[in-house]
Amino acid sequence: MLFLRSLIFNVLFYLNLIALMILGLPTLLFGHRAVMALARLWARTSNWLLRVICGLDAEYRGIENIPTGGFIIAPKHQSIWETFSLVPFAPDFSYILKRELAWIPLFGWYIVRARQIAINRAKGGAALSEATRKSREALSEGRQIFIFPEGTRRPVGAPPLYKYGVAGIYAETNAPCLPVALNAGLFWPRRSFLRRPGKIIVEFLEPIPPGLEKGEFLRVLKERLEGATNRLIDEALVADPSLRQYLARDVD
Repeated sequence: MLFLRSLIFNVLFYLNLIALMILGLPTLLFGHRAVMALARLWARTSNWLLRVICGLDAEYRGIENIPTGGFIIAPKHQSIWETFSLVPFAPDFSYILKRELAWIPLFGWYIVRARQIAINRAKGGAALSEATRKSREALSEGRQIFIFPEGTRRPVGAPPLYKYGVAGIYAETNAPCLPVALNAGLFWPRRSFLRRPGKIIVEFLEPIPPGLEKGEFLRVLKERLEGATNRLIDEALVADPSLRQYLARDVD
């Protein structure tokens, strides 16, 4: 049953995305905010499919901690799920992402039109400088910058692997940073076909104010994010002890 539900969801998930991209083509004529409205619709419809087909719901805590205006959003990255499900909480967002995504037919048009920050990771330090410059411009316009501190998805329970990119952008832009803890990887793991039933919990933590030194900022971010994420994972395991078998399997 789990396999069948996952199969149905995965097919409908991508059909929904393709349909929205085709039907939403007129939004490309009306500026980046129109494209973002379409992205929020994608998030809502995808989570509706998850809830109805897979029995997977989501709970969002700490919404009162979300700042207004321009700020950095630093979520824990365990799954594809958070790449779209956090979008409704950022009214004018920009992801820092690899430029290859902008080359995908149709999908890439939306990335460009939505003014996302696509960088060439192969350039190393030059890529970080470019990301910082574009982030500063976006933040000055009151936009929100999504950046995953570990750069890529990590298995639930794997040792944290934070990179200095988020610290560099934080220090150079003088913007507050909103850490976001979650346990989505227990239910929608990376590199997995299955979508397990249950409840994903997301917690928006207290923002880190600007002004910290890079190393201190990274220490605070890691401490808060890992502590809250581990707590949410433990909460899910208490509610459903059978998830422990997936935790052990997912660790690198």
